[in-house]
Amino acid sequence: MTSPASNRLIFVAGLHRSGTTPLSRTLAEHPSISGLTGTGVKEDEGQHLQPVYPKAKLLGGPGRFALDPRSHLTETSALVSPENAQRILDAWVPYWDLDRSLLLEKSPPNLVMGRFLQAMYPGSAYIAVMRHPIIVALSTVKWRRLLSRNWQNHTTVEEMVEHWLVAHDTFRADLPSLTRVRVLRYEDLVADPVGGLAPIQSLLGLASAIPPGGIKDSHSQRYEEDWLRMSRSLLGRRQHRRIIDRFGARIATYGYDAQDLRAVAPMDPVESS
Repeated sequence: MTSPASNRLIFVAGLHRSGTTPLSRTLAEHPSISGLTGTGVKEDEGQHLQPVYPKAKLLGGPGRFALDPRSHLTETSALVSPENAQRILDAWVPYWDLDRSLLLEKSPPNLVMGRFLQAMYPGSAYIAVMRHPIIVALSTVKWRRLLSRNWQNHTTVEEMVEHWLVAHDTFRADLPSLTRVRVLRYEDLVADPVGGLAPIQSLLGLASAIPPGGIKDSHSQRYEEDWLRMSRSLLGRRQHRRIIDRFGARIATYGYDAQDLRAVAPMDPVESS
């Protein structure tokens, strides 16, 4: 089977619980885009299928993987080679509709692997989505506890916020080295799906608009309420204050507010060709 050209590939990046799944499924509704389907792996993420780079679960899993230096892959990685690029494609090709002109893969570790992916697949497109670090932290803590009864897999909200910042600081440092890239915020996307998807249509050179029906607000309100309750509870109040004191200024550099989770400052569009 002939391998698809690199410029047909789209990589979607963003931490767990950041909105990558609804975004990817929405993009795959466009008649020119195929996502990985029928893979039998969690969320049809390509990371679980390929045999070349380490999967997030081997690096600590959700809320931890970016703390492991092995997660940050760039063009200098020893894994960069035509042979490895082909091995990855061989694992993905059976799950794409190759009759479509663009082929999408999404996995959370892509957030800290953009330079590696674009070195392996020159001309590929890269779309990163971010969501409020405290909402991601609260959601991921709850999610991890549901997935595992092992107390060693439990992490605090404070640790999750720190992971978010490490991952996004790494991504932000890599950003100038990336081409064909679009960065968007989940909050902006759900507030205006049509407006949020339009720049992606432009980036990908699509002749028709991306149907916005799959973009819906995924219950951020419950986590806003959890954060408020945490500030008022005897057990949670200290961690709540520590998160604001330790990370508030860094969170603000991404346009978010550590105290009011609904306050989101306008973000300059980040897009390059």
